[in-house]
Amino acid sequence: MSITVRVPTTLRPLTGGSPDVSVEAATVGEAMAALESAHPGFNERIFDDQGALRRFVNVFVSDEDIRFLEGLDTSVPEGATVAIIPAVAGG
Repeated sequence: MSITVRVPTTLRPLTGGSPDVSVEAATVGEAMAALESAHPGFNERIFDDQGALRRFVNVFVSDEDIRFLEGLDTSVPEGATVAIIPAVAGG
């Protein structure tokens, strides 16, 4: 299934500046693998050494945080958007 991955500004150098990347995937994990395959360097930026999403990386499927769904096993419907959003901290 073709889905869109929305890439944050800080990671766009990996995609040649493109804010959106189309990949074939049925789950968030497959989408992240396809993104890494097409644009190497994503995995080291968004996953920790154990293969889990880094604490400061949030991933949403159609405005739903995957941490409250099925994590990387969350299904992604045809035509949906997966958004990678870095956490923002401030004081």
